[in-house]
Amino acid sequence: MDTSDGWSRRHFFGRAAAATAGVALVGQTAVPQAAADDGLVAVSCFINGKPETLRIDPRITLLDALRERLNLTGTKKGCDRGQCGACTVHVDGRRVVSCLTLAATLRGKRITTIEGLARGDELHPVQKAFVDCDGFQCGFCTSGQIMSATAVIKEGHAKTDDEIKEAMSGNICRCGAYPNIVAAIKQARGEA
Repeated sequence: MDTSDGWSRRHFFGRAAAATAGVALVGQTAVPQAAADDGLVAVSCFINGKPETLRIDPRITLLDALRERLNLTGTKKGCDRGQCGACTVHVDGRRVVSCLTLAATLRGKRITTIEGLARGDELHPVQKAFVDCDGFQCGFCTSGQIMSATAVIKEGHAKTDDEIKEAMSGNICRCGAYPNIVAAIKQARGEA
C-alpha cells in the first residue's frame, strides 16, 4: 500500500530497521569504510575465556557463529526455534538459547559453551555427575542440559526435585533420561 508521498509500509519498515541498527551500533568499534560496504559487522567478545573477533552478517545467530565460524560444535542445533534447549550456552553467566540470540548483540560479552566448562582434562562437576548418573542416552541434548544444569545450580534453583524439574523445563530430552538428569544435578549441586 503506497501513500501519496511514495512511502510504502515495506519502505517505512525497511528504513526504520536500518535506523534502529544504526543507533544500536553507535559507539561500537569502527569498521573500515571499505569493509563496511560488504554488510558485515565486527564483533569482539570472549568465548570460553579467549578473546575472539568475528566479521559476520548481522543476522547470524550465536549458534551458527559458534558452530560454523569457530568450529565449536558441542552446542547443538535442535529445533532452531528456542524450544528444545539443545543450544543453551552462558552469556555473562546467564543461560540463553543461542539459536535465538544474534551474535552481533554480544560485543564485549563473555560466552561459555560446553567446550569451556572443563578445566583441561578435569571435567566440571556437572559433567562428571552426568557421566556418573548416566544422565544421557543419545547425547544430542546433553550439552544444553549440562549448560542449563550448571546455571540452575548457580542460580540456587536445585534445592528439591520439583524445583530442579521446573528450572530445567526448557530443556527437552527426547530419550526421557529425566530421572537421571535430576539425579546428576542433585549430585553436582554439592560440588559445583
